[in-house]
Amino acid sequence: MLVSRSLVVKVSIATAVLMLAGCGTRMTKAPVEDRGTSSAPSVASSSPGVVVTPIKPLPGAENAGKSGYYTVKAGDTLIRIGLENGQAWRDIARWNNLDNANLIEVGQVLRVIPPSTSAPAAAAETGVVTRPVASSAVAPSSAASTPKPTASAASASAVASASQPAPIPSPTPAPGAASAEDDVSFIWPASGSLLAGFDEARNKGYDIAGKAGDPVLAAADGRVVYAGAGLRGYGNLVILKHNNTFLTAYAHNQTLLVKEDQSVRRGQKIAEMGSTDSDRVKLHFEIRRQGKPVDPVRYLPAR
Repeated sequence: MLVSRSLVVKVSIATAVLMLAGCGTRMTKAPVEDRGTSSAPSVASSSPGVVVTPIKPLPGAENAGKSGYYTVKAGDTLIRIGLENGQAWRDIARWNNLDNANLIEVGQVLRVIPPSTSAPAAAAETGVVTRPVASSAVAPSSAASTPKPTASAASASAVASASQPAPIPSPTPAPGAASAEDDVSFIWPASGSLLAGFDEARNKGYDIAGKAGDPVLAAADGRVVYAGAGLRGYGNLVILKHNNTFLTAYAHNQTLLVKEDQSVRRGQKIAEMGSTDSDRVKLHFEIRRQGKPVDPVRYLPAR
């Protein structure tokens, strides 16, 4: 009987242990938590309990690859984008409705040419002036602003036109021909000797020697589109826009003597030579045609 009771007790204890273990397993199982709550529109996934938030496209993505637009790359700033596209950074900010010019994202697409609002505005941007040519047809754009002549006046005008030779329209320059946009008279911006010439890969302009405080002159008439130290590798920098074709850049200055949006004349002192962001005192000078650096020897007078 003793042996039998002992076996019963052991079996009872083993059974109780197994039951407690089963209860413990059920209590430690964590409940499933749905963390797919977001204010952005959500899309259901094939996995139960998982919600996917769609990625919002970057501003201007629909214009990627189009002419007149630029896709932001790593390391870009609006100042550099303006320099490399021949535009004022403030203009680019305005054309793209940027409230904060420092907040641009890699992959964002920016307009880097002026919006075409109307024919007169486009002519003003490009510097092309159109001349009216006598014609028997009235242009639709001028019909609303020009009073229509009376029948008698129209008859008199027709008689006068028949007796006088038609005016000769101004010749239109052939594509690739020199235009007024290329007719900029540049001067040397500093009087020092040439330290380094143009190299498209390594030196995008001229390095001109001098002493700290030597005058830096505007190479041509223009408008200041940048004055500051926000472009790495250029130090205290001035950028002038001369027309829709040419920019000039003046880097490493000690002191800047002009402000953005200021008009300057050729030969005007705009800065003092220095060594900011450079290993020695010098002026780094660039001429950019439609944003692309070109060899200044093509535009500067011989010394």
